[in-house]
Amino acid sequence: MTNLTKTPETPQESGIVENTDAKSAGLLHWIIAAGGLATIASTFLAWTYTTEFPGDLTVNGYPGGLQVLTLVAGLLLIAFALSGLGIKGLRWLTPGGSAKALQFLALGALGTTWYTVIAIAAQLGGIAHWEPGAYVAFVAVLIPLASFSLKDDSRKPAKPKEIPSWAEILVIVVAFAIGMYAVTYGISTEDPELFIGYLLLAGFGAAALNKSGLVSRISAIASKNKQIAAVAAFAAAAVFPFTQTTDTFTVIAVQILIFATVALGLNVVVGLAGLLDLGYVAFLGVGAYTAALVSGSTASAFDIQLPFWVAMIIGAIASLIFGVIIGAPTLRLHGDYLAIVTLGFGEIFRITVNNMDGDNGPQITNGPNGIPNIPALNIFGYDFGETHTILGVELGSYANYYLLMLLVMVFVVLVFSRAQDSRIGRAWVAIREDETAATAMGINGFRVKLIAFALGATLAGVAGTVQAHFQGTVLPEMYVFAGPVAPNSAFLLAAVILGGMGTIRGPLLGAALLFLIPEKLAFLKDYQLLAFGLALILLMRFRPEGLIPNRRAQLEYHEHDENADKLDVPEQRPPADPIVGTSKAGA
Repeated sequence: MTNLTKTPETPQESGIVENTDAKSAGLLHWIIAAGGLATIASTFLAWTYTTEFPGDLTVNGYPGGLQVLTLVAGLLLIAFALSGLGIKGLRWLTPGGSAKALQFLALGALGTTWYTVIAIAAQLGGIAHWEPGAYVAFVAVLIPLASFSLKDDSRKPAKPKEIPSWAEILVIVVAFAIGMYAVTYGISTEDPELFIGYLLLAGFGAAALNKSGLVSRISAIASKNKQIAAVAAFAAAAVFPFTQTTDTFTVIAVQILIFATVALGLNVVVGLAGLLDLGYVAFLGVGAYTAALVSGSTASAFDIQLPFWVAMIIGAIASLIFGVIIGAPTLRLHGDYLAIVTLGFGEIFRITVNNMDGDNGPQITNGPNGIPNIPALNIFGYDFGETHTILGVELGSYANYYLLMLLVMVFVVLVFSRAQDSRIGRAWVAIREDETAATAMGINGFRVKLIAFALGATLAGVAGTVQAHFQGTVLPEMYVFAGPVAPNSAFLLAAVILGGMGTIRGPLLGAALLFLIPEKLAFLKDYQLLAFGLALILLMRFRPEGLIPNRRAQLEYHEHDENADKLDVPEQRPPADPIVGTSKAGA
């Protein structure tokens, strides 16, 4: 009788299949590396013959403008392809696998390069304005798309090998230096075309680094050396004004710091306590108006000029009082009702300061004319309005404000981190997750929410006092709910959600992006808010937990994802018990 039972696969046959797959993957990696090399070669050829297109892409042998971004994309493709091949010295680039990383890098190279050559044709009037380099680049960036034929080799990073302490410190320093250089490059872009190309490459590049597991590896090293990481981050940020020859981009950097500081204060209310505040920018205005009234402005209703540190304390206290006054009667509300009340408070503040002009109300805020001529800061004899030479480098007035705002941000980050890890911080998280259960466990929900509201308002007030002196004037229209110019309540809330609620790095990144993008894309004019809305829709669809989410949010949003086990989260999983382990979404 014939035996119809299937003969088990022999180890030799299985090995043949595995070897075939390995050879195929290896060949694809070499193809991707070749595509990266061709992409690099294209940047040393002229892409157009006229200098009318920004960046001067007419020179052979010297990349310029957007060609530099394509060059970087090609270098990254080669490095990650060789890492995927297991080349010694490059394996550390892809601890979580190379397939997904290469796919994002391929898209980044394609998007940046095709955007450039299409923009050349669109602005100059057709592909007749392309030089040979543009044709080579157009085709070369198609080759790395072979990465989409790679099997998903993503894996949970293996336990990292122990490296010496000096090597960990070196990794932290290099990581922050590269990160700061990338941010500085984005801030310093002068042409909209160059900034759009930078956004494309930076977005896909960040996704590639995340998918490769490199970000997780560096984050683990930084967590192990928290103090060194904090010092390195501060040092990298402090170097920025020393790299600038004018105040043009330093002004943008100061405004980003102000916006980021206020967003981090809002993160206490929204991210930790879970309170939807739509009028938070009013607390920034309270601090700014308070400082303007007591700092010696010629338009102030009070003929006094207090030292800055006194004005800052008064501004913080004023914001604290307003936070308590508004929070006490409204924090017993929940959800949409609380959002509506806080939105009303923000509009009431703006209308009130607009009417205190001596005609519609008392003469205090000078009405729609605001309070101009706020004198420059002078702290212990150091005049922020004058140029100073530090370490042989001449720093302009805005560089002084940049360094001051950096210190203010350090203070706000310290307060946030301490509050988050404290007993009251854990109470905020409990209230955010389930107020009923938290109340049943003995937490006074109203009291802890009021503390969160007051603390968030105080931090906004501190930032407002610096903003008043930096701007030199305060106006009612600076503190609206929504508009194309940050900071406003809508942009502040979006910064927290975009970056990642309940984290420190998230709102800082979100605020930087939401301020920098409208600033650099001002040419869009009336279409700015449309582009902003589309970006938020895409983010909520593909990254609802934010760009830098906390671990709890990552697990909640991807709990039922078949790839959840590949997330950069700890080993724990939600409990299997159907009652205890019910997620918030399914409660």
